[in-house]
Amino acid sequence: MPKPILLTVDDDPDVLRAIERDLRSQYGAEYRVVSSDSPEGALDLLKALKLRNDGVALLLADQRMPHMDGVVFLQQARQIFPEAKRALLTAYADTNAAISAINQANLDYFFMKPWDPPTENLYPQLDDLLGDWRASYHPGFQGIRVLGTRWSPRSYELRDFLARSHVPYQWIDVEGAANDPETKRLLDALGPDATDLPVVLFFDGTKLLNSVPAEVAQKVGLRTRAETSFYDMAIVGGGPAGLAAAVYGASEGLHTVMVEREAPGGQAGMSSRIENYLGFPAGLSGADLARRAVVQAKRFGVEILAPQEAVGVRVEGPYRIIKLADGNEISCHALMIASGVQWRRLEAPGVDRLQGAGVYYGGGSTEALSCKGEMVYVVGGANSAGQAAMNFAKYAERVVILVRGDSLSSTMSQYLIDQIKETPNIQLWTHASVSEVHGDTHLEEISVLCTDTNKVERVPASAMFIFIGALPRTDWLAGTIERDERGFVLTGPDVMQGGEHPKGWALERDPFLLETNVPGIFAVGDVRHGSVKRVASGVGEGSVAVQFIHQYLSKV
Repeated sequence: MPKPILLTVDDDPDVLRAIERDLRSQYGAEYRVVSSDSPEGALDLLKALKLRNDGVALLLADQRMPHMDGVVFLQQARQIFPEAKRALLTAYADTNAAISAINQANLDYFFMKPWDPPTENLYPQLDDLLGDWRASYHPGFQGIRVLGTRWSPRSYELRDFLARSHVPYQWIDVEGAANDPETKRLLDALGPDATDLPVVLFFDGTKLLNSVPAEVAQKVGLRTRAETSFYDMAIVGGGPAGLAAAVYGASEGLHTVMVEREAPGGQAGMSSRIENYLGFPAGLSGADLARRAVVQAKRFGVEILAPQEAVGVRVEGPYRIIKLADGNEISCHALMIASGVQWRRLEAPGVDRLQGAGVYYGGGSTEALSCKGEMVYVVGGANSAGQAAMNFAKYAERVVILVRGDSLSSTMSQYLIDQIKETPNIQLWTHASVSEVHGDTHLEEISVLCTDTNKVERVPASAMFIFIGALPRTDWLAGTIERDERGFVLTGPDVMQGGEHPKGWALERDPFLLETNVPGIFAVGDVRHGSVKRVASGVGEGSVAVQFIHQYLSKV
């Protein structure tokens, strides 16, 4: 934790050096002593300290300075750091002004120049002032702070990325500035930059304006570029299947890199609670599972590039080459496609316009606290929808699950169905679908079509979370890897055409169970045609595929 600051201001260099010397001598172990030779410069410095969330314990200013006297400076500084103790350095002739300032400007003390010896004329009084300040001081959050508005899609994207990447941050909703003096002071310190939201403030005092996840990732040290250009195994996708493959491959000596478009964990990483994963009888969150797996993978030397996207693949002899969104390429002997699936789009008027502003795809764990006392709708009937509903029910006044069918029994695990039935503020609307969403700058209402009566009911809504099935994002494989009509990757027996090897297959053996139509390129997890859409099965496929990769590499 950074030490609190003692700031002294004086245009006389000799006096400034003397007061700095005495302050450092007595208080340097517990405080940082900072100085300025002008009140204008000191105010700029205080604004910079505010953006860093530093603590300022004392403001000590000389009374007679050009352009701005000490009392005026201390009054303006109070608007930035109102809790800091404020004191004047005065000559004998200014004693009356100092006394008046204590009464009228709420100054805490004044010191006569010269103050020798400081053991009698400086330190005892400062000890009292700093003791009072310490008694009520609460250190500010020393980490990343994100300033934005709740209904900003870009703000939501940043918060979601940081949360899923396990980067600690503090969210500050600037719309509440009128009711929060500290937020208002922070915005004042930002000045014109406060309009270029979202703003990301870092603990070193730097900031990013109107920023995107890739910029923040680079700033906080997340890797988006590979250390080398060649690997034994490259994995595209950082969900459970990809993470399992990374752990098993790297632990067995394969030089491994993983490319993840958003943040490690995939859709499973967004799940608020997973209760049927073997070995965790009390359950665990998807974020916790992803965090554990990432730590494990890194321990074995896996390079994780995130956020980074694979946009193309080609084959050159024994090499499989991935083209990345930033124009760089990665070459490998074995490629594993574990890119999972993306939530299917809800086709209803207004959905695209309000996405990220009350309409969300997936778990939306970062929004749960914001939904306190509100009406939340969950669209879909699979386990992911049930887990989200249970999470939102802890905060929202009411959670409504909308499903097209007549029950949840065919799409959701029984343990979740039982939990939902026992949660009083969760309601299930069957034979229901969203026909339209309404709102100017954010979601305000939704129109629900009751398919059994063919009637439309318009209801108030603060947030809507969509879980209506998923499709793979595999366009980048077109022309190289065979896929089914929905885009899922074909592997093993599914690439055999009438018992014949796929076109261009030059090996005598058949494709391995999880191998695509291109030798050395494998697919695991939800992206694979015919896979079981469960976390455990994805982990299993990822680990099993590594054994096939070893067999493939032994012949390369």
